[in-house]
Amino acid sequence: MKARTAQGKAFTAHDGAELFYRVWPAHCGTPKGAIVLLHRGHEHSGRMEHLAHELGLPDFAIFAWDARGHGRSPGPRGYSPGAATSVRDIQDFVNHLCESYGFAEKDIAVVGQSVGAVLAAAWVHDYAPDIRALVLASPAFKIKLYLPLARPMLRLARKLRGNFFVNSYVKAKYLTQDPERIASYEADPLIARPISVGMLLGLNDVSDRIVADAAAIVTPTQLLISGSDWVVEDGPQHTFFERLGSLKKERHVFDGFYHDTLGEKDRMLAIDKARAFITDCFAAAPVPPHLIDADKAGYTRREADRLASPLPAFSLRGLYWKAMRHGLKLGARLSRGLRIGHQAGFDSGRMLDYVYRNEASGLTPAGRAIDRNYLNSVGWAGIRQRKVHIEALLHQAMARLSADNKPVRVLDIAAGHGRYIIDAVSRSDHRPAAITLRDFDAGNVEAGRRLIEQQGLGDIATFDAGDAFDPASYSGLDPQPTLAVVSGLYELFDDNEPVQASLDGLAAAVPAGGFFIYTCQPWHPQLELIARTLTSHREGKPWIMRRRTQAEMDQLVAAAGFRKLDQRIDEHGIFTVCLAQRISS
Repeated sequence: MKARTAQGKAFTAHDGAELFYRVWPAHCGTPKGAIVLLHRGHEHSGRMEHLAHELGLPDFAIFAWDARGHGRSPGPRGYSPGAATSVRDIQDFVNHLCESYGFAEKDIAVVGQSVGAVLAAAWVHDYAPDIRALVLASPAFKIKLYLPLARPMLRLARKLRGNFFVNSYVKAKYLTQDPERIASYEADPLIARPISVGMLLGLNDVSDRIVADAAAIVTPTQLLISGSDWVVEDGPQHTFFERLGSLKKERHVFDGFYHDTLGEKDRMLAIDKARAFITDCFAAAPVPPHLIDADKAGYTRREADRLASPLPAFSLRGLYWKAMRHGLKLGARLSRGLRIGHQAGFDSGRMLDYVYRNEASGLTPAGRAIDRNYLNSVGWAGIRQRKVHIEALLHQAMARLSADNKPVRVLDIAAGHGRYIIDAVSRSDHRPAAITLRDFDAGNVEAGRRLIEQQGLGDIATFDAGDAFDPASYSGLDPQPTLAVVSGLYELFDDNEPVQASLDGLAAAVPAGGFFIYTCQPWHPQLELIARTLTSHREGKPWIMRRRTQAEMDQLVAAAGFRKLDQRIDEHGIFTVCLAQRISS
């Protein structure tokens, strides 16, 4: 077979970083697809060059990047601002390949090793890309640190010292039994032993989340496991496979293999499996699972049903959550945030506005301390980051409309107090021609009108009562919106039928070429705490949430006639914000 010659390129990530990558063009004129290779930690794309030849897929273009802080990409060695940043880099890379080489996501397969496999799995979970296949070789879901209590000690040290770097204990002889691979690793000047502790701990947290919620991954997935791995534990890999939601999935264990599964002495055993899987996935048109009925039979439905089931009154868990409820009620006597939650509902617009303002308040210093702790909870921190992401995508959408000489007319169908819209508009270089805010709650409407006046937007903004789930309420909107927003609403309702009705109404209101910003909550680490202790604004009932996976939410949006363009997600993977465009019907 004719050898391929690599070409060095670069793409621009979301923060302006120029990340290096290699491309091995297909032998044919028009590639059948693209294979994206993601390297191990400490390594770089050059260490995967052998796969461009040994995979033996001449009709495919093959790409491999140097992750930030690795190889020829910039940044301190082994450093990334966070695991979420590195996962978003993959989305940027794939966007670049689609825009620059003409691939669609469905024409792409991803092969990741070790840390690269973790990032790939997190990307598929969090962004729900429509790729054809995912191959994960010895994903580093749990690195063997050997020292007792190593992770708690690193967390404490980071809290005391800030971020710092540690050097990997891994030597080439622990990775592979291939003498040539060992020698090339030891002589490679681009191998970097340091890793940021922030990145190391972030990868651990992402891994725990992805293994726990692997059922959300529906991409065809193959898992290649080394049977004698010195570097990572295989237990989480098997748990991940068992929980995978993919209708097409494979698992292969290679006895005697060290960690570098695709670089081992007998690596063709694993590479042959990867090639066969990729070829099989491309042999027929992809058939994604139908997730629009996941509210009736999906795993998040079963999860929500468990949370809605009462616990035996005198069980240890029942007594524990009863004590927690009493403790929160006592705290509400001092903490203003807890008091608002008990009065209006922890999911109410009033509560959300208080969280956005993020100003601890309460009776006595103890009350303010309780309130600060409450506002700093991971869920509320994620809500505030969601607001930042909404504003960023609002600015992007308004800029795109202005660049196309289209009017910017904003509609938010469940705005709460409207603070995130008002704040975004106030900081934008593109002043909308009109802002229409709506909410079902009369108190929110009045509070929103006061906010509009305070910000001096009365000439372009209105706030009225409206039912976001009534499709008829969207007909005849004047002015017609060119940018619709739904934030934090659909997450409060289990069933997909009213959500789809709302989306259909929005699709009828927004013209082709207009934009739509929507949110999703694919994960939350405190679901049981919320369900057992907090109340909703709906008649004071327990606040029980059914999560929607990103794939499910994207299918609902696509069914209404929108195409997803961009996405943001917080570091903890709790809230996503997406930008979509209305396509011609």
